[in-house]
Amino acid sequence: MSTNLYAKENTQNLAQLKDLAPEQLKAFNDFNVEVFKEGALTVKEKEIVAVAIAHITQCPYCIDAHTRKAKSAGASLEELVEAAFVSAAVEAGGAVTHSTHVHNAKNEDASDVLYARSNLKNLSKLGKFAHVGFRGYTAFSAAATKEGKLSAKFKEIIATASGIASQCPYCIDVHTKKAEKLGATSEELAEAIMVASALRAGGSYVHMANMIQSYQD
Repeated sequence: MSTNLYAKENTQNLAQLKDLAPEQLKAFNDFNVEVFKEGALTVKEKEIVAVAIAHITQCPYCIDAHTRKAKSAGASLEELVEAAFVSAAVEAGGAVTHSTHVHNAKNEDASDVLYARSNLKNLSKLGKFAHVGFRGYTAFSAAATKEGKLSAKFKEIIATASGIASQCPYCIDVHTKKAEKLGATSEELAEAIMVASALRAGGSYVHMANMIQSYQD
């Protein structure tokens, strides 16, 4: 086995899946094909979403594969970088918004509902105690989601899918509302969410290559 755990040649091990789990492999492949078909979102848009989500799932195989597919579909490097910055901003936002639980943990009278929207009022406390950093986060989030090579609407669609992938209910709520306000349809959001689902599954799928290699060593 290569000393590089993420050597591309490791993916050759995936060929063994057709013998190890043929039914599951076919179902996964069929799922993936359906998700990336042209629909309310174009194939190019779906691949851009996929590249952004792959940065959240931290799967180098997925980043490589979907960057190449996005490029083939017509995406520019500027568009892909903007999309990746959206996912980075949502990841930052997930950490910031979940800080509300720190304040609740110190407050015996806090609601027992862990993900109550009312928890977000505690963000003002984070801004108070870490005002410089919080101001920097706010500026970063605004810069990442503003109109650029990608439209503000499409960036909010990416952000919603990123919230799904990062499992941040606050991010999902905020960015879904922003996306809809900018004109995103339910179909567009649903298709972006399915891309996020496929990328979550795909990360597990492709890492089976490492599992097989480790088993054989």
